[in-house]
Amino acid sequence: MKLSAAASSTLVLFALFPAHAMETKMQENIGMVAPALEKYTQRTLLDGVWKRPGLSPRDRSVVTLAALIARNQTVEMPFYINLALDNGVKPKEISEIITHLAFYSGWANAMASIAAAKDVFAARKIGAGEFPEASPPLLPLDEPAEAQRAERVKEQFGEMFPGIVHYTTDVLFRDLWLRPDLAPRDRSLVTVSALIASGQVAQISYHLNRAMDNGLTQTQAAEVLTHLAFYAGWPNVFSALPVAKEVFEKRPH
Repeated sequence: MKLSAAASSTLVLFALFPAHAMETKMQENIGMVAPALEKYTQRTLLDGVWKRPGLSPRDRSVVTLAALIARNQTVEMPFYINLALDNGVKPKEISEIITHLAFYSGWANAMASIAAAKDVFAARKIGAGEFPEASPPLLPLDEPAEAQRAERVKEQFGEMFPGIVHYTTDVLFRDLWLRPDLAPRDRSLVTVSALIASGQVAQISYHLNRAMDNGLTQTQAAEVLTHLAFYAGWPNVFSALPVAKEVFEKRPH
């Protein structure tokens, strides 16, 4: 997937600036076209939502990157990749977020984000030694839980769709989810954020429960939804609210 020349130039230009300088430039550009949007961006989003106490700036960066990749919104990626690095997200974690979302948002969306990340990493002199290995030693597998999940999927779909059952088990849950350079909680956070951002309501219940099993609290999950209202739109979030509410109510308190 190739970016237009104008889009490519924009990515390179923004990648050369630190996040605070990019924020100033972004505000100037918005103000020239939509002064009201500039006001909401600064007062409501950057000075408001991003400073709410229920979710750390680091987690907000992870959620935002997941939403942008899932929605293939490359123009703002350089700003938010820089901000993520400033907020403590490691280069190897950003690399793993992109890799993870190739499976959950599609290869093309992941590939489109590579250009933005590459230019930011180059501008910040982040080298190959800071990226994850292609085939690292994997985290331990929860054998009973995975066997139960795999058997359930096989019973439902295995006879008619053996290929997807095979790759779901062998590649997704026995490989991708066990890669060590993105913590299980963060993989869940990325997955839930991408599902909400792309309106994939049917998958939210399973992955939100998994996220909370992996350490995401109800307060944090609620803040993820609040944050994503601004990055994925109110309709996608309101479609997810009943599912999240049901998950919260069914979990032990």
